[in-house]
Amino acid sequence: MNQARIRAQVRPVALVAIGGVLGAVARHAVTVSLPTAAISVPSAVLGTLVVNVVGSFALGVVLSEARLATALSAETRLVVGTGFLASFTTYSTFAVETASLSPRLAVVNVAGNYALGFLAVVVGQVVARWSS
Repeated sequence: MNQARIRAQVRPVALVAIGGVLGAVARHAVTVSLPTAAISVPSAVLGTLVVNVVGSFALGVVLSEARLATALSAETRLVVGTGFLASFTTYSTFAVETASLSPRLAVVNVAGNYALGFLAVVVGQVVARWSS
């Protein structure tokens, strides 16, 4: 295999990895920077909700922009969408945190994550259409 072909195969993986590292660090930073909730919800649960909603909005913008305006390069979409946002948002942490809550709070957490996440994607798509 020649050097150019190897670089062409490694480059997308490296872009996703760079975005993934930055997304994971940003997720952690958001979670630890949030004040402890006045209600009986751990700040980690609130942090996961925040990053999932913000990430859903951003992914809605990125994916809609890709269809509408193509102002973002394929490389940028790899770093931002597949790397950063996939690592910034987190389903597995959401599932573990939800399982640790009381049944009532677990239902509220599931409903909040899904409803607000879906709404955030739709708003992101609207923003992308509006700005293109």
